[in-house]
Amino acid sequence: MIRANTDRKWLPVYEALANGARLRILELLAERPMNLKDLAQALDLSGPMMTMHIRKLEQAGLIRTRMVRKDGGTHKMCSLAEDGVEIAFPSREKEARPVQEVSVPIGHYTRYEVYPTCGLATKDQVIGQYDDARYFLEPERMSAQILWFGKGFVEYQIPNYLLTGQKAEEIEISLEIGSEAPGVNKHWPSDIHFYLNGVLLGVWTSPGDSGEGRGKLTPDWWPDHINQYGWLKMIRVRRDGTYVDGQRVSDVTIADIPAARNHWTLRLAVPEDAEHVGGLTIYGESFGNYAQDILFRVYT
Repeated sequence: MIRANTDRKWLPVYEALANGARLRILELLAERPMNLKDLAQALDLSGPMMTMHIRKLEQAGLIRTRMVRKDGGTHKMCSLAEDGVEIAFPSREKEARPVQEVSVPIGHYTRYEVYPTCGLATKDQVIGQYDDARYFLEPERMSAQILWFGKGFVEYQIPNYLLTGQKAEEIEISLEIGSEAPGVNKHWPSDIHFYLNGVLLGVWTSPGDSGEGRGKLTPDWWPDHINQYGWLKMIRVRRDGTYVDGQRVSDVTIADIPAARNHWTLRLAVPEDAEHVGGLTIYGESFGNYAQDILFRVYT
């Protein structure tokens, strides 16, 4: 997700989107990666014109391209690099909203129940062995920068710093996640469930597990054929419902979250009875495409 504003550095993004042909290219690539020739045929455009459109989209960071050999020739394959653009306009508010923010390392879970394929790794090495859930208790897990499992859950307890008389008006959770396929598979849907203090906030269906190149932050020693990057998701619990990346996913409001004096309990789960049991991968600040852990914000 690109989070842009009115800074002039974002002009290439706005210019790339201000064209019907380029919008159609994004629609086609949302269905599947395509090569330059197929895109040109689909839009009835010449090769040079299509090359110009692709260059603008690539310069804006909206798509990525790579060269592949097929049928005795070389083709430029194009795919989406982001799943959306969020634009923040200048605010008239003179004062920033009061907020309490906690950055939670992904290895600091307090409960778990996971099933293979599963594992963890720090930025330097794998923790224990692949597909052995016992290593989710290994003390080194506190330094984990990536974790994954085929089904089950991990649960985090996050300190609640609200003072007596303060009331949460909105809660915002930001993290990089994706599916967990054996190896990588960009078409591997998974219904990822978000719970807060025991309440199901909503479900987001991850489209897959990486599949288009390496993560921007993924360490060099990490193999190419396993999890590389995810999607940065923003879950907001507001007075009028719960939203994921601005899309309403449930009627759960901030008033529906039971109070806990000392902490909030966040659970990320893929239940075995979900429609799409495609696992879960969570990326920390040293893996994937986004340099952050789990960010938990409470607005008062």
